[in-house]
Amino acid sequence: LFINACVRENSRTLVLAKSILKDMQGEVVEVNLNQENIVPLNRELLEKRENLIHSGNKNDPIFCYAKQFAEADEIVIAAPFWDLSFPAILKFYIEQITVSGITFEYINGRPFGLCAAKRLTYVTTSGGPIFADFGYEYIKTLAKSFYGIKETKAYRAMNLDVNIISAEEVLTKA
Repeated sequence: LFINACVRENSRTLVLAKSILKDMQGEVVEVNLNQENIVPLNRELLEKRENLIHSGNKNDPIFCYAKQFAEADEIVIAAPFWDLSFPAILKFYIEQITVSGITFEYINGRPFGLCAAKRLTYVTTSGGPIFADFGYEYIKTLAKSFYGIKETKAYRAMNLDVNIISAEEVLTKA
């Protein structure tokens, strides 16, 4: 499953992610978050989702992203580095997939992951240095603590707009 949170048409994060995807085996299903109708969970959507979960009805379209995420055997997230994290559309997607009974469940008061993925790969690029990558740390924590995905890794290409070395060299090295 390829989760594309790249906003710009000529995204360097997307270039790096595609080079990683090229080396993977099997079919790649892309969810381009900029082409989906993903909105933040507001009161109405949250109540609808909670009512569906409590009634045991997990066939509603509101759960399509969570089911797709839970069933994926490997996940790649491409998200440019924005404001120490990632674009807001990725947070909206995370709200859609973090569903009790689909991607995780609570056992004895602790989350237990229900996702099939063996690995989650996070890809990001930045024009300047990355001193603290709260985006990857957030995704890694969710993957391991909630979704049950044991292996996470990050590919970062930073300083792409700093004239120390060319952006192409940085992307190749990453």
